[in-house]
Amino acid sequence: MKERIGIITIILSIWLILLPDCKKFGKYSKVAMFRANLQRTGVYYTRGVHQFNELKWKFKTGERLSSSPAIADETVYFGSGDGYLYAVNIKTGQEKWRFKTGNVVDSSPAIANGVVYFGSSDHYLYAVDAKTGLLKWKFKTGDIVFSSPAIADRVVYFGSNDHYFYAVNIKTGQEKWRFKTGNWVISSPAITNGVVYFGSGDGYLYALNIKTGQEKWRLKIGIAVSSSPAIADGVVYIGSQDHNLYAVDIKTGQVKWKFETGGIVWSSPAVANGIVYFGSHDHCLYAVDAKIGQVMWKFETGGEIWSSPAVADGVVYVGSNDHYFYAVDTKTGQEKWRLKTEDKIWSSPVIADGVVYVGSNDQYLYVVE
Repeated sequence: MKERIGIITIILSIWLILLPDCKKFGKYSKVAMFRANLQRTGVYYTRGVHQFNELKWKFKTGERLSSSPAIADETVYFGSGDGYLYAVNIKTGQEKWRFKTGNVVDSSPAIANGVVYFGSSDHYLYAVDAKTGLLKWKFKTGDIVFSSPAIADRVVYFGSNDHYFYAVNIKTGQEKWRFKTGNWVISSPAITNGVVYFGSGDGYLYALNIKTGQEKWRLKIGIAVSSSPAIADGVVYIGSQDHNLYAVDIKTGQVKWKFETGGIVWSSPAVANGIVYFGSHDHCLYAVDAKIGQVMWKFETGGEIWSSPAVADGVVYVGSNDHYFYAVDTKTGQEKWRLKTEDKIWSSPVIADGVVYVGSNDQYLYVVE
């Protein structure tokens, strides 16, 4: 009996060690928001595409597609410049439904408990049933909602170009609180340990208590901040239009280091295994040591990089204004493959079960395996 218990204990120990890796390669990763998680790290724990095999399918909308897709329950959700939010079957590429707003949908959707939340340039944040595409509620702000919402503790958090950052009840659509900044808020919020972080056109990075909306600290990091923050190991990483990527202590709001590029850093960083990946308007994708801010490598494309990179299974993926979508080795910075589209790529990719999804301003959502 003791021998059997000993064997069982060993088996359980091995299973517990291997469990995280099993989770990494589950059938469909629960990717349901911009940048993969509330910390906005841009890391997807799933199989990647190491070699371009084929275009699985592509889906045409009526205008440019700069919204980044999100996946839940075998459906990919994304917005378009034609004013629609689309729900498409990830296996077949067949449309399930579309929801019409009053203007461009650049905001990337978040899906929680069967509801899709997203913003529109018609000034509204929408909550739509994920299965039927029927409106549940909408919340009016004073300007464009470009910011992609984050959901935590039954509250949806997002910014608006009306200079406010909002917290809204996910069930009722009623405002819980709002916080006034000095300019537009297109940055998408990151959340950890009861604090929400975001940038503003006034050049500040803000840290607020998610329950009360009270400011914990703010840090001036440039003339304007359009990048979304990423949080890892007690540090928030964010780009600025002053050409720098900043690493900031999440508790004190003090700069740990900054890394200067040759152009605006609109791209939101991805953080994986101690490396920060981000693009710049100087045409380069950078890999920088997360602790000291030293460049590990840089990969040059043929155009400005607005797209935010995503990391999965040893590959970093990013789009460029040169019309190409790139797959680059995370360690070496060497190109693995590229996909040509017919316009600029502002959308950020999503990876699930060995398949990559990304939009292009040529009006198509591309799906590569």
